[in-house]
Amino acid sequence: MDLIRRFLLLAALLAALPALAQEKFIVVASTTSTEQSGLFGYLLPIFQKKTGIHVRVVALGTGQALDLARRGDADVVFVHARSAEDKFLAEGHGVRRFDVMYNDFVLVGPRADPAKVSGGGDILDALKKIKAAGAPFVSRGDKSGTHIAELDLWKLAGIDIAAEKGPWYRDTGQGMGPALNTAAAMNAYILADRGTWISFKNRGELAIVVEGDKRLFNQYGVMLVNPAKHSSVKKDLGQAFVDWIISSEGQKTIAEYKIGGEQLFFPNAK
Repeated sequence: MDLIRRFLLLAALLAALPALAQEKFIVVASTTSTEQSGLFGYLLPIFQKKTGIHVRVVALGTGQALDLARRGDADVVFVHARSAEDKFLAEGHGVRRFDVMYNDFVLVGPRADPAKVSGGGDILDALKKIKAAGAPFVSRGDKSGTHIAELDLWKLAGIDIAAEKGPWYRDTGQGMGPALNTAAAMNAYILADRGTWISFKNRGELAIVVEGDKRLFNQYGVMLVNPAKHSSVKKDLGQAFVDWIISSEGQKTIAEYKIGGEQLFFPNAK
C-alpha cells in the first residue's frame, strides 16, 4: 500500500512539472513599508493579470534588500534610500534607476507628548527636544530606508546618535510594522513612513506629532538588477515589471491605492 501511495505521489509531481516550468515569476527585493502598507497586495494581482508574470516579494530594509540583489538573488529592487541606491548603481549591480512614487515620513509619538513637540513643523527641533527630555524613542535599527533617513536627521540636528544615545533610545532591528508595535507598547516616539502608519491598526496612544517638514520627503525608486553582473537575473521579465510600474497604467494604479479614502503613495515617474 505504501508503494502505491509513493507511486501516485510521484505521478502527481511529474504531471505538475510542465506547469511549474512554464510559470513566469520574478523576485522583487523591496521594503517592509511597501509590503506592510498593503501596496503590493493591491498592485501585484493587477500586474500579474496583465502580464502573466508572478512576483515574489522579499520585504526587507532597503540595505538588506540591496544586499540580496548584490548576491544576485533578486531580479528587481524597489526601495527608498537614494544614497544607498546610487552606491548600488555605481558598483554596477543595477542597470538604471527610475523614480516611481513618493510619500513622506512622519514623527509619531504618545499623545501625552513628554518632549513637547506636537504640532511643530521642524523635525530637527523635535529630535533635539526628544533627546533633551530623554523621552523614549524607538528606531528600526535595520539599515532600512527609514532607518537611514532617521540617522541622517539626527546628524542634521547636530546629534551623534551612536555616541549620545542612552536608555531612552531603543534599537529594534525590525521592520516598520513591528517597530511601530514596540513604540505603541512603550508609548515612544518613532519615525515612520506615512503609508505604513496609515495602514497600522495597533496605534494605542500614538499619533502624528510632527509632519510637513520638507526634510521628511520620502522617494521610492526601482531598478533592474544587472544581468551582465548576475547571470541569474530574468532580464526580460524583470524589465517588464519596471516598465509597467513607471508606465501611465502602473502610475495610475499606485495613485488609486487608498485606505479609508486616504492616498498612501503619489506617483512621480518621469
